[in-house]
Amino acid sequence: MTDVPMNAHPGSAYAVKSTASEHLLPPLRTLLTDIYDRTIMIPVFLEVFVICSASWLLWKYFRQVVVKSPLDNIPGPPTGSFLYGNYKQLVGRDGWDFLRHLIDSYPGIAKLHGPLGRRILYVFDPTAMYNIIVKDQYIFEEAEWFIKTNDLLLGPGLLSTLGDHHRKQRKLLNPVFSIAHMRRMIPMFNAVGHRLVKAIDDRVRDKDVPVELDMLSWMGRTALELIGQAGLGYSFDPLTADSPDEFAQAVKAFMPMSMSITFLRRMMPYIPDFGSPALRRWLVRFIPNPDAKKMQEIVDIMWRGSTEIYQAKKLALEQGDETVTRQVGEGKDLMSILLRANMNAEEQDKLPEVELIGQISTFIFAAMDTTSNALSMTLSLLAEHPEVQQRLRQEILEASQGKDLDYDTLTSLPYLDAVCRETLRLHAPIAQVFRETRQDVVLPLSEPIRGLDGKMIQDIPIPKDTTVMVGLLASNQNKRIWGEDALEWKPERWLSPLPGGVTDAKIPGVYSNLMTFLGGGRACIGFKFSQLEMKVVLCLLLSKFTFAKSDKEVTWMLAGVRYPTVGDAGKASLPMKVALYKPGSA
Repeated sequence: MTDVPMNAHPGSAYAVKSTASEHLLPPLRTLLTDIYDRTIMIPVFLEVFVICSASWLLWKYFRQVVVKSPLDNIPGPPTGSFLYGNYKQLVGRDGWDFLRHLIDSYPGIAKLHGPLGRRILYVFDPTAMYNIIVKDQYIFEEAEWFIKTNDLLLGPGLLSTLGDHHRKQRKLLNPVFSIAHMRRMIPMFNAVGHRLVKAIDDRVRDKDVPVELDMLSWMGRTALELIGQAGLGYSFDPLTADSPDEFAQAVKAFMPMSMSITFLRRMMPYIPDFGSPALRRWLVRFIPNPDAKKMQEIVDIMWRGSTEIYQAKKLALEQGDETVTRQVGEGKDLMSILLRANMNAEEQDKLPEVELIGQISTFIFAAMDTTSNALSMTLSLLAEHPEVQQRLRQEILEASQGKDLDYDTLTSLPYLDAVCRETLRLHAPIAQVFRETRQDVVLPLSEPIRGLDGKMIQDIPIPKDTTVMVGLLASNQNKRIWGEDALEWKPERWLSPLPGGVTDAKIPGVYSNLMTFLGGGRACIGFKFSQLEMKVVLCLLLSKFTFAKSDKEVTWMLAGVRYPTVGDAGKASLPMKVALYKPGSA
């Protein structure tokens, strides 16, 4: 028996009997020691990670509760609760009363309370809005949760980018929405509109009494098909029966499901940026929330559909004009125009494929619910004001003489334009947008306000990371600007010069002294498209049908995009009585 080696591990309970054992034992001991050390270190690492993460979240969430701010001197309503602040007061069927209180009680500026004690500055003062939307727009950027979730849900399109990245995309997209291109889309708008007319005609013809139809559903389907054909060169819905198109069903479900995960969307700023958006979308699968999982399925379907549309467009353009003209839209749709522009752009101005695909989902999201709900509101108002409905119908019939209206005629009808403008003023689909300050900034006001300390305030120092809510609808309904009849729906106000208070206010909106389509570098790029869409659909419908209120009580809900419901039901719906128009009956 050999002696125990001199380098044996102290405390060994056995003797090493071979040279091979002598070589194996030291590495084995090192390995076992390393494993032991790691098992000790993992809990320590996790403990440190949890403590650091919790501290960061507490600072991110609660520092506004303990740190004083110049905003504390700004008057505003009391908080609804510490958990939700005033947030719940600004949504749902009761949100309108709270919004009305803000407009009537505060001179363009108010301090609100956000979730968990965060301060929010609510703004509808015109000078302040100009600085937020135009002058200092890169200080008052889109809210971080909005950008991050749009990137996850829609891809890197125009609603998901900031700064130079956003400007690059917009530079390429702006010419796509030119008047010249809008003119060429009128035939596509009319073709889809005639399908809608036939679908409704099939349901009301030969009926002795008006038929109740859900006009919100029909406007939604029509808006989707219009952005499909004119925007993407793709047909979602023939408007003849319920569409089996999986892509179309996903698009229709997107907004309602998005609203159901609002809280999760607002948590996005507190999730670190790591990996690609595709990886982060994959990780969403592991969130233990059924709505989040359903949203993931919707997003996957929309992304696949957007990719297929892009690939088909790209292939057609590569094969030449003959192939392009055989597609839906015949190459005149916005996506075909965008792809041509991208192919011809300087190398530094070109967008990568993933961003072009992202624009498809963005076009759909931005164009569908806003326009369809604005059209639904217009029909609802015309039903409440039959004299306006008949006057508008008469203008349309005299101009059309039974034919489709071309671009020049459509845009020159004064009463049609007045009805659309007044609806978009008083009932803007989106009531407010969020911004966040990227650095400390001073916000000037058009007129001084009295602070809680009794002193007059001409401008407000705003700390970095402050949430600012821009009151689009509040500006449109502000009696100080629009006069005492600001809350009345009066299309006639647009047939004569606007009050001096409107023109003198210098409202920074991109459209007709209104904030409905925003302004500055993030103004709605498709507002002309939306206007034309509304006018074509209204002309075709009013030429053929009459619209009256349903016996059911309809309530419009204040949400990300306002929508109508019946009674206490949460489902979006707008029942209306529809009948064939008979000349001489009105």
